[in-house]
Amino acid sequence: MKRFADLYQALDESTATLDKRAALIAYFRDAPPRDAVWALYLLSGGKLTGARQKIAGTGELRAWIAQESATPDWLVEDSYDHVGDLAETLALLLDDPADPPPELGLAEWIEERLLPVANQAEAVRREVIVSAWHALPYAQRLVFNKLLTGALRVGVSQRLVQQALAEMSGIDIARIAQRMLGTWAPTPQFLQDLLSAEDLPSDRQQPYPFFLASPLEAPVQSLGDIADWRLEWKWDGIRLQLIRRHGEVALWSRGEERLDGRFPEIEEAAATLPRDCVIDGELLAWGQGQDAPMPFTALQTRIQRRKPGAKTLADTPARVQAYDLLELDGEDLRERALDERRALLEQLLAAHGDPRITTSAQVQAADWEAAAQLREDSRMRGVEGLMLKRADSIYQGGRKRGDWWKWKIDPLTIDAVLIYAQAGHGRRSTLFTDYTFGLWDGQTLVPVAKAYSGLDDKEIMKLDSWIRAHTTERFGPVRAVTPHHVFELGFEAVNLSKRHKSGVATRFPRILRWRHDKPMAEADRLEDLKALAR
Repeated sequence: MKRFADLYQALDESTATLDKRAALIAYFRDAPPRDAVWALYLLSGGKLTGARQKIAGTGELRAWIAQESATPDWLVEDSYDHVGDLAETLALLLDDPADPPPELGLAEWIEERLLPVANQAEAVRREVIVSAWHALPYAQRLVFNKLLTGALRVGVSQRLVQQALAEMSGIDIARIAQRMLGTWAPTPQFLQDLLSAEDLPSDRQQPYPFFLASPLEAPVQSLGDIADWRLEWKWDGIRLQLIRRHGEVALWSRGEERLDGRFPEIEEAAATLPRDCVIDGELLAWGQGQDAPMPFTALQTRIQRRKPGAKTLADTPARVQAYDLLELDGEDLRERALDERRALLEQLLAAHGDPRITTSAQVQAADWEAAAQLREDSRMRGVEGLMLKRADSIYQGGRKRGDWWKWKIDPLTIDAVLIYAQAGHGRRSTLFTDYTFGLWDGQTLVPVAKAYSGLDDKEIMKLDSWIRAHTTERFGPVRAVTPHHVFELGFEAVNLSKRHKSGVATRFPRILRWRHDKPMAEADRLEDLKALAR
């Protein structure tokens, strides 16, 4: 645990990327494989607990630390409010042990102490955790607590971890990133396979890292001649890679989740493709005979069903709009120009002829002014705007600016009232930065959206002070506030929804501006939001 605690401290104290990478390289080079793979798992966002595995709830941790430190419950809560991080609060409320802690590695603490007591009686779990608190010095106790709370945020991206592994091992970072996609178990064998220079059987089912477009913020004319660009509609669905290799089919979402079984009609269509391939595209709900996709909320009903029934399949049939070909007959095409990949894609799907996997149409425009006119009609087509891709661009990984841009339409907007607030995460854990907004339904404010982006630091500090002074109720970490402030919110789309109490679902809500000029009585009404529904 000491080695991992030292790494955590080095990463937390450094602001230089090169220093962080050097610390990661040193750790992965020297740590035993069992410890190294758990560190990799945790630094990549993995957690020890989930919906079905409980080691300690936050309420239990608060109660146990109050008892062990002889601190009143109210003072524990007040300390947490001031510190802003539960793991750090727990670590600060106990003194360091007089004797050195036991020499246990990260894997031993996790596999031999914590995981065996998951879901056991409270007394059993309490004994293990309290014993660790009294045995570990502050730095190790802090990291131990972060394992319990799942809040191991230390300013290190998964990409930086992969760069460190690539530099240490000499394995191409693209291969490492590809092998880390999806769900994997933190075992020494996984680490060995991850850093293997050989082609592995499991590589056949892995997608490539997705190439992500950047928002176009400069005038579109700054891109130069429109003839150098390829235009496509920006679909509002699930980005995915469709893989067919050696007769095996896999569907991967951009969220690194395999969609096996959820879209059987797409898997069936993929199985009949005439050649092995990896297709990049958009998964959409698309009714029979329609010339536009169904709203994203319709697709959500499919995501939640691992084995959809006949009615679901009939009500919300799925389609893939394909726009790139990354691999053909085992050959990696990503270094070829977009136009060449596109031509091969069109040939492949024309030979296939299945309407469930179709080529996403290219949008034709004589100049940027004509393209802008087409973009204005996007919402009526059920799309979010245009994608702009350089004709000779290769397929890169991650968000690399310059070759792919998303030129989205202006958001739908509504003026709403702040009604709830919650503290943020990481470096914003001491500030109220997550907000819930409501609209008028008669004389009542009904919650319609949550947003946490759009305010600058000065506005956040000002609003945080106001929230603390105008809290009316507390519901765990959430505070109800006196209705007063009005904010203009923006959405990509608004859809009617039976799953939401308000009757509407908003897509990607964010704050556009703080409406100091508008009293809350003049905020919009729920029917105004419903009128925007597609």
